[in-house]
Amino acid sequence: MKITVASLKHIKYCDIISETISSSAKVRGTGIALRTPDYIKKKIENNNAIIATENSEFAGFCYIEIWGHGKYVAHSGLIVSPKFRGKGLAKKIKKLTFQHSLKKYPDSKIFGITTGLPVMKINYELGYKPVTFSELTDDEEFWKGCQTCKNYDILNRTNKQMCLCTGMLYEPKKNI
Repeated sequence: MKITVASLKHIKYCDIISETISSSAKVRGTGIALRTPDYIKKKIENNNAIIATENSEFAGFCYIEIWGHGKYVAHSGLIVSPKFRGKGLAKKIKKLTFQHSLKKYPDSKIFGITTGLPVMKINYELGYKPVTFSELTDDEEFWKGCQTCKNYDILNRTNKQMCLCTGMLYEPKKNI
C-alpha cells in the first residue's frame, strides 16, 4: 500500500474517488458532502490531497481545504474503497493529511465535521477536541459545501449552529 501526497499522476482517479464518496453516502445513509471529479482534481493540482493506492488501484483519499484567509484548514472527503476497509487505512490517510497540513499551514487551526464515529476517534487521537460550530470557520464558502449533504436542512434551520455532524478542532498553538 502506498499513501502519499497526491500529484498530477493521480488525476486519473478523480472519477472513482467521486463515485466512492457518493456510493458511501448512499450506503451509510449519513451526511456526506458530495464532490465532483473536477473539485477533487483541483485539490490534487493544489497539492492539497492525500491518496492511497495499491498496485495502481485506488484505495483511499482525503483532501485539505483552506478557509478564513488561511486561519483554518479542514480535512474533508476521507474515503476508503470498500475493498480496503477494515484495515486501518483511513487512520493512516488521515494521519498523513494531518502531518501535511501542519507542514503546509503551520499557523492554521485544523478542523473537520463528521457524523462518523471512526473519524471522530481518529481525530481525537490526533489531538482534536469536540467544539461547537461557532468555533469553526465563519467562511460562507465552507458552509456552502454542505449543501449536497442530506442533512443540510438541519444546518440551515439552525443558522449554522448545529447539525448531525460533530465539529472537531485542532489548535496547533494549544497543542505544543
